Amino acid sequence: MPHDHPVAHVEDRPTPPDPLLETSRPVKIRLGSADSQRASRRWWDGDATEYHATHGEFLGADSPDGEFVWCPEGLHEGDWRLLGDIAGKRILEIGCGSAPCARWLAAHGGHPVGLDLSRGMLNRGLAAMDRGGPRVPLVQAGAEALPFRDESFDLACSAFGAVPFVADSAQVMREVARILRPGGRWVFAVNHPMRWIFLDDPGVDGLTAVNSYFDRNPYVEVDAAGEPSYVEHHRTIGDRVREITAAGLHLLDVVEPEWPEWLDREWGQWSPLRGEIFPGTAIFVTAKPG
Repeated sequence: MPHDHPVAHVEDRPTPPDPLLETSRPVKIRLGSADSQRASRRWWDGDATEYHATHGEFLGADSPDGEFVWCPEGLHEGDWRLLGDIAGKRILEIGCGSAPCARWLAAHGGHPVGLDLSRGMLNRGLAAMDRGGPRVPLVQAGAEALPFRDESFDLACSAFGAVPFVADSAQVMREVARILRPGGRWVFAVNHPMRWIFLDDPGVDGLTAVNSYFDRNPYVEVDAAGEPSYVEHHRTIGDRVREITAAGLHLLDVVEPEWPEWLDREWGQWSPLRGEIFPGTAIFVTAKPG
């Protein structure tokens, strides 16, 4: 299998903003893997600066040692240890963005590699590492075809990266199972599937159910020229479980974080108002038999 490419550092090259993203509008269309990948790369390249201006501090993006925050509810890997023992372990972070999670893993004894589709996001991570802290190898690639040898990692993780944005998340599960060593864990956080029912609104309008939970058509935005510029794919809880088990992985836990009393910030559709009523995040903890 052609998955034995060496880990390559990404060159530090600035990414210009994409003005067409400002004119994006939602449409009802289906997108396959290639179109989804193209849209996601373009979106996150164009949005990297604004995203970090809004969320970078919460995520620890500019902390010298990074931070590992699983979700907008603020669950930290240092407290929850969903990955288990990381010391000395080779770890793949899928959809790493600017890699604060991977950098935190490196600062705490792990040997992580960060993978992301977006050069703009990876460049942001390189700039953070240039200012100090541990250096982590970064790879620009998609999650549906991981450029690594079989059984080359002890652990794999994804904190809202990649999984909601790919057309074939079952293929991601198979790829992760392939690159994991027996006994290795794969933990990933996604929007809680029940959020699909509601409007993307942190206020009272976001408490009204308007969409079918069973509608698996993706949410797609297109630019002024009609080209897809953003995509997010929906899977039910049952879909996720079936994809995990079909890949030969064992499901150990599904964490549905409650909204913490100390957190009063909004993050997109996440808010204290909604968080008191229903979960915004689902974290799937799985393992490869071994």
